[in-house]
Amino acid sequence: MPARLRIVSVLFALLVSVAFPAAAQTTPQEPREDKDGAGASATELSRKLANPVSSTWSIANQFNNFQLEDGSWNYNWNFQPMLPVSLTEDWNLLTRPVVTVYNSVPIETAPGEVRNTTAFGDTILMEHLSPARTGHWLLGLGPTFVLPTAASANTGQGKWQAGPSCVFGYLSKRYIVGVFPQQWWSFAGDPSRPSTNLLNLQPIGSLFFRDGWSIGYSGNILANWNATPGNVWTVPVGIGVNKVVRFGRLPVKIGGSVQYMVVRPEPAGQKWDIQIVITPVIPKLVKGTLF
Repeated sequence: MPARLRIVSVLFALLVSVAFPAAAQTTPQEPREDKDGAGASATELSRKLANPVSSTWSIANQFNNFQLEDGSWNYNWNFQPMLPVSLTEDWNLLTRPVVTVYNSVPIETAPGEVRNTTAFGDTILMEHLSPARTGHWLLGLGPTFVLPTAASANTGQGKWQAGPSCVFGYLSKRYIVGVFPQQWWSFAGDPSRPSTNLLNLQPIGSLFFRDGWSIGYSGNILANWNATPGNVWTVPVGIGVNKVVRFGRLPVKIGGSVQYMVVRPEPAGQKWDIQIVITPVIPKLVKGTLF
């Protein structure tokens, strides 16, 4: 992973801290003692940022460094804003785009020779409708889409895709557990590219500690239903450590994790992932209810 890209992400966070006072919003399903904005404690913000249906606005920058089964490396940067709005007092709409800023994919050019093709990747857009008053339970349901925005045939699938998505979990002061699946089927796109039938299942599990620390499971379970038998699943076992810190008045969650894929496709499936996530909290730009 080029060091200059990580430096750019940190500089971006610092610039935002100068331009905006950070704010973390409280939803009815979160404890009343949580405070807003810069007044929220690091521990409270850690819980909010772990909640996939929270009303907190944030921008996650996820850097993945995958070692593949054949020893080559795949790098990508996923830019993931979380933009919830309150439709009514009882319902929230959560918009979560995932923009692949770059995807660096190894391509074999000759026997024993590999070079990386680096370009924009495909974009995921998820819309969840979530009830505002569910106590400690976390609920969300809606469509998810994959947009063929890749700038290279090697960094995307070339297909328009859509399917269902949901969130189900439980959040307390000490921990969060849940599951976040997304399923896509292709329905249009480049006719020369193969059709897709994909599942991304994200288990959620974290323990919260004092001063904004948290530790939990890391990794997304993947299934390519069109793959040959024995190559359908990618199943990681990983652990991540996170800490909420402040740059001036800007809260930022910084985390690192390591994942090992105990089940993976051959010969070029993912084997290891070293992941870094930098998530600034930003002000909620749409306040109050829309209806």
